[in-house]
Amino acid sequence: MPAPDDQRLYFLLQRAAHRLRTTADRRCQAAAGVTTAQLGALFAVRDEPGITQQQLARTLGLRESAVTGLVGRLTTAGLLAKDPHPREHRAVVLELTGAGRDALRAAQPEIDRFNAELRAVLGDDGFTGAAAAMHRLAYWEG
Repeated sequence: MPAPDDQRLYFLLQRAAHRLRTTADRRCQAAAGVTTAQLGALFAVRDEPGITQQQLARTLGLRESAVTGLVGRLTTAGLLAKDPHPREHRAVVLELTGAGRDALRAAQPEIDRFNAELRAVLGDDGFTGAAAAMHRLAYWEG
C-alpha cells in the first residue's frame, strides 16, 4: 500500500474507482442481478420516465453507442421497455418495467449497506467531504 501521504490524486481516484466499482458490481449482481452501470441507467429512467437514449447518454456521461448497448441489454433482460417517441419518429422513450422496478428495490438495501460501509471507513465528515469533492470533479469543465 502506498504511503498515506501519497498525493497522486488521479492515480488514487482511478484505483479507488476500480475497487469501488468491482465491489459494488459484485454485490449488486448478487442482490439484484444487475451491474452498477445498469443500475445507474435504471435509476435515471426511474427519475425521468420517458427519457430518450440521447438524454440518458448525457445523464450518465456516456457515448450514445455505449448507451445503445446498455439499453439493449436492459431491454433484453426485461428491465426496460422502449416505446415510440410521441413527436420524434426516429427516437424512442424508455420506461421501467415491473422487473426493472423490482431490480431497483432488490438493489437498494445493498446500496445502502455499501454507503454505510464507506461512511464508516471515511467518517461522517470524510464521507460528506468526499461526496462534495467528487461532485465538483464530476462537473468540472477542466
